[in-house]
Amino acid sequence: MAEPAVFVYLYQMKMPAFLAPLGRLLSNFYLLVGTAFLVWMTVFDANDLGKQFDIYRKWQDLVNEKDYYLANIEVVKKERAELMSSPALLEKFAREKYLMKRPGEDLFILVPEEEK
Repeated sequence: MAEPAVFVYLYQMKMPAFLAPLGRLLSNFYLLVGTAFLVWMTVFDANDLGKQFDIYRKWQDLVNEKDYYLANIEVVKKERAELMSSPALLEKFAREKYLMKRPGEDLFILVPEEEK
């Protein structure tokens, strides 16, 4: 396999002594390709680090939302069990929550004024 002309030129080029190790590193084909691959995957790819972070953050939000709803389900189950056990509580809940009334009753809804 013939080496590309750039690598041969870099390797044969006269450099100061303190830059000699750098020249050997730059002429290493595998190091250059590996570095280019890492740069491509972290910056230019469709699934780069920024998108991975966004996906991870969205996943965390969904996990927190799931925990919230699971806890809320337990609360609703307890409330439902209490309501179904007592007709008086069921009537009170229906009157307060859904503004239900018996025939012949008048219903007055008082809404407090908001402070400005």
